Amino acid sequence: MTAPVIKTEGLHKYFGKVRALNGVDLTMEPGEIYGFIGPNGAGKSTTIRVLLGLLKATRGTAQVFGLDARKQAVEIHRRIAYVPGDVNLWSGLSGGEVIDLFIRMKKGHDKNYKKQLIDRFDFDPTKKCGTYSKGNRQKVALVAAFSSDADLFILDEPTSGLDPLMEMVFRDCVHKATQEGRSVFLSSHILSEVEQLCTKVSIIRQGKIIDTGTLSELRHLTRNTVRVETALPLDGLAAVAGVHDIAIKDGATEFGMENDQTADIMKFLTARGIQRITSTPPTLEELFMSHYDQR
Repeated sequence: MTAPVIKTEGLHKYFGKVRALNGVDLTMEPGEIYGFIGPNGAGKSTTIRVLLGLLKATRGTAQVFGLDARKQAVEIHRRIAYVPGDVNLWSGLSGGEVIDLFIRMKKGHDKNYKKQLIDRFDFDPTKKCGTYSKGNRQKVALVAAFSSDADLFILDEPTSGLDPLMEMVFRDCVHKATQEGRSVFLSSHILSEVEQLCTKVSIIRQGKIIDTGTLSELRHLTRNTVRVETALPLDGLAAVAGVHDIAIKDGATEFGMENDQTADIMKFLTARGIQRITSTPPTLEELFMSHYDQR
């Protein structure tokens, strides 16, 4: 049986009296694009630093490719590419020199793909790093990462500083990597980014995972928004099980609907002559905020 790409069990990390991680359990399978979301200070970067072997866990275990993240970090790093949210570079070297330096540390790289990435990211590799904006510093790390022959990409707020066009290029790179059988662990607070890319999501709050699943599984826990127009008045709708927050907008009725009550709600609406209806699943942002607003 293939070992999980990432696995943590009961992961705790204290900084003095501050509890940064409080029993983090993660399992990431090969080929997944795994979204790791939470606000700043929730424990995302601390978890990643433990996975990279940069921090020693206070308690619990962390494995990458079935290897101990701390004790076998050198072996692990040969197979991963890491992009932080704020890239620091050597100011006296050119961007191209830094990219070449980074990829020489890996087991291999694709020279042709590196050239394609430089073009697609609209990046000048001849300039000194000391002249680069934050966005261009991110491009250096992204080009080096995606042109390397890594099995796992660990990306911590990787699109920080990129404009929307470059974010699209980034998404293409992620999809290409997973099509080739590689895995991507994406930590972000940009919910739209995670929603567009990830096959599985974990939400972290105050150092603890509070929910994990595919987007469809997580959406099952929340309400769809229904907008409906009917021939007859919807008297009594509020008494139907699974209906919440009824509002009238522009001549249509809107309400929240619990998914497990869909059949009964649709029966009620059909009896009143449905003329037009839409049902919209919650966005990842709504899922995210539902956890934070009530806790």
